[in-house]
Amino acid sequence: MELRKINTQDAYAQWEYTTALPADENGLTNPHTGVSYEEYIEKVLPTLISYEHPVDMPDWFVPETYFYLWDRDCLVGEFRIRHHLTETLKNGAGHIGYSIRKDKRGKGYGTEGLKLTLRIAKSIVPEDEIYLRVNKDNVPSQKVMLNNGAYIAGEDLDHFFLRIRK
Repeated sequence: MELRKINTQDAYAQWEYTTALPADENGLTNPHTGVSYEEYIEKVLPTLISYEHPVDMPDWFVPETYFYLWDRDCLVGEFRIRHHLTETLKNGAGHIGYSIRKDKRGKGYGTEGLKLTLRIAKSIVPEDEIYLRVNKDNVPSQKVMLNNGAYIAGEDLDHFFLRIRK
């Protein structure tokens, strides 16, 4: 299993994955649901790649890098790392968001993908801990985070806020 940074060589598989994701699933938002391959290549892919080193973005924007989890030749998940946090993100979505293909869930991909992502995040993120958020009704994702050393740092009505020490 490996994580690959978003790239042009894997564009078709990334497009298939990205456009099949719902607009919002368990708190992971995706404004690119259903876009055509041409639009993905011309607009979406260059935009997502640019998020790692953003230029001319609003003050609130945080650099973010997209990674895809591959099991041999099959793309099974997406992991996003925000490079640092604003106050809103500290009390919200945190550093890492991810998803696993529905037909690959429950097979350990989330746990392994988050493990690989954390290795990268720990070298990028300046905060002392990696911040995560999970819906209270998303027990499988809670287990993924806990399996990777997370602890529950707080909660609100709908979410648990978890942290992983660097």
